[in-house]
Amino acid sequence: MKYIRSIIVILLTTVFLFSCQKKDEIVKFTFLQLNDIYEIGALEGGKVGGMDRVETLHQQLIKENPNTLMFHAGDFLNPSLVGNIKFEGERVKGKQMIEVMNAMNFDLVTFGNHEFDLSDELLQDRMNSSNFKWIATNIKHKTKDTVESFYIEKNGVKKDIPRTVIFDLKNKNGTNIKIGFFSATLNANPVEYVVYNDFYEDSKNTFRNLKAKTDIVFGLTHVKISQDKMLANMLPEVPLFMGGHEHFNMMVPVGNSVITKADANAKTVYVHRFEFNKTTNELTRNSELVAITPKIKADEKVNKIIAKWQSLMDQNIAEFSENAHDVIHHAKIPLDGNDVAVRSEQTNLGEIVTKAMSYAYDDKVDGVLINGGSMRLDDYLSGDITGVDIFRVLPFGGSIIKVKIKGDLLGKVLNYGRIKKGEGAYLQRLNFTYDKASKQWSIDGESVKKDKIYTVVFSDYLLKGYDIPFLKPTNKGIVNIYHPKEDELAYDIRKVIISYLKSIKE
Repeated sequence: MKYIRSIIVILLTTVFLFSCQKKDEIVKFTFLQLNDIYEIGALEGGKVGGMDRVETLHQQLIKENPNTLMFHAGDFLNPSLVGNIKFEGERVKGKQMIEVMNAMNFDLVTFGNHEFDLSDELLQDRMNSSNFKWIATNIKHKTKDTVESFYIEKNGVKKDIPRTVIFDLKNKNGTNIKIGFFSATLNANPVEYVVYNDFYEDSKNTFRNLKAKTDIVFGLTHVKISQDKMLANMLPEVPLFMGGHEHFNMMVPVGNSVITKADANAKTVYVHRFEFNKTTNELTRNSELVAITPKIKADEKVNKIIAKWQSLMDQNIAEFSENAHDVIHHAKIPLDGNDVAVRSEQTNLGEIVTKAMSYAYDDKVDGVLINGGSMRLDDYLSGDITGVDIFRVLPFGGSIIKVKIKGDLLGKVLNYGRIKKGEGAYLQRLNFTYDKASKQWSIDGESVKKDKIYTVVFSDYLLKGYDIPFLKPTNKGIVNIYHPKEDELAYDIRKVIISYLKSIKE
């Protein structure tokens, strides 16, 4: 009998120890994923977004599991409305975002294409001001003399931004795992101070390197979804690619991998909860798309920073428009102001802008032209639209000018805009149609005649010759230019669009 009891005790002890050992081998961790954040505050009249609300969620996740890491998959330093105002004599250009992200203690960020909207000097200053980790797998810094790693300099000491990053995580019992990260940034707007290597090759090589040093490898990417899919097919052992660049949420499975992207401007974020068994190398993931709404209370510390920058922005806007936070229009169909769209095709947001420009002159014009590159939103406008949103679309403002222009020059301008598809000089237009078969432009069905003089409304920027080199007031094809006076509606394009949207009967 004693023998049987001893056997039972041994068996129970073995089961207990095995059970404890099994639990000891499980490490739980959580990722909070953001991407493409241009505005630090809430949008749509406070209904969505707000980095202060994201921080509250962040703290809740840390309380739930101390092994919580927060990531940004690129595009945060530009464009933004706040970023284009002046503070202490210079454009803000991402200062507000660095201050907010420092307060939120981001764990790792990668470069998006819009980080390189900033000059080399300004980008360096913003990186030096950051207190979070950056990763740059496939991009290098080009100087006059050499090609080197991007770096962060503090107190005179330079530290290279690494190609890979490894985090050490532990459970309560001390079981340790290492998780590695590589990044990928697309060459969307090349600048002289950046060298873009092939991110497919760099990702493949760094994955091999990380695999030998870590338990799990993840991707933090800012590329097109089609490119993310190719990466996932190439690297099937990577369980999760946290991506950016597209501005709407998606979860795309590719084999055993998954690609996730949240909505831009923190309208949503992704929360990924993991469990990893160190003995079996089994990983389980539970991903949740979380909407950032007023249901999430704003974090006080981050809210104060946002309020400071919001106040500066409001002061700036107040010089041009009163009650800019009032709702002026409701967009049932999202208005497409994404960079790729407004620089390559006619969009519904471009239609509203050009119709408003015509409205400024009582629609007594032959057509309207504005360079797509002047529309800096790089996002959709949906739901309730405020005056502030219009300032986000056209942060640089400028007047709308009425031009008498000869048909010969007009045709050249239209053709130049057409061949610049994909660039800032691509033209959003009203009343102009191009026939591919005849290779002719027409206005309301009638071909543009070389000797005829047309009345066309332009953004004043276009007549400065920056985007279209030959389109200047001195060109002989320009017969007359009317510049609106300060007290006229056409003096500021933002005011025009706000007035036009208010006039539309839904």
